[in-house]
Amino acid sequence: MAGKIYPIAHAKIGTQDGFRLPRAFSKDYPHLVNQSGYIEVLSDNTFLVRLNTEETEDADEAESLMMSLFLDFLMKDAIQNPSKLVPYTQEMSDEMDNLLADVDLDS
Repeated sequence: MAGKIYPIAHAKIGTQDGFRLPRAFSKDYPHLVNQSGYIEVLSDNTFLVRLNTEETEDADEAESLMMSLFLDFLMKDAIQNPSKLVPYTQEMSDEMDNLLADVDLDS
């Protein structure tokens, strides 16, 4: 179900402001419903919710998820703002090669 999008709406909760999630989210992800966590603001109209789940994720799995979220964000931005895209040139490639020439990567 990764990549599924759910609409949210403003909700007044006591004296606090919050967001109301649709019932479909609760049905699809019942293990996340009662979790608490943090919101990281990425831009004026984008934020990332990080939940404190009882399950511990493997570091590689967490990195993979973050990379996936980042690439999804880039793809959405590219689709919405195609005028910001610039062609990748041989000069850029050569510059990257020079910057990474003496870098050893762990296998």
